[in-house]
Amino acid sequence: MIPWALDGVDLGADVLEIGPGYGATTVALATRTPRLTAVEIDPELARGLQARLSGRVNVVEGDGTAIPLPDNSFTGVGSFTMLHHVPSVALQDRLFAEAFRVLRPGGTFAGMDGVPSLGFRLVHLYDTYVPVNPDTLAPRLRTAGFTDIWLTAVPGRSFRFRARKPLR
Repeated sequence: MIPWALDGVDLGADVLEIGPGYGATTVALATRTPRLTAVEIDPELARGLQARLSGRVNVVEGDGTAIPLPDNSFTGVGSFTMLHHVPSVALQDRLFAEAFRVLRPGGTFAGMDGVPSLGFRLVHLYDTYVPVNPDTLAPRLRTAGFTDIWLTAVPGRSFRFRARKPLR
């Protein structure tokens, strides 16, 4: 997942991952950057990540829609198969705004998620599921302040994206 999602993307030396969950993507991401911070909303998952990845990843218990970290902190921000778990479109947009806020000027926000489908919905039958329509993602990222937005989708499967925080 990470190689495809980040093909051609350089997140830099100080990266934030929003919503790592159990940490499958976190382990892969940690090999790509010297400094990785992960913000996880679920206290139990955050504790598990901290126990497993202590010394390799700085794990912060927090909400991706209100990231408890300073402005302009990271060279890159990543979000991998978690956007559909954010419980509303408005909160997803807040997460995009927060990713923008914590990025340094010139930094990249990149990630991937599943394309809305019946199969994807069935997998999340008893879980939060607010799919992101890839056709509306670019305007939403632009509203958050991002430029140089690029997106590609594999029909019926997933999409990946990247966007940049302008230098000014």
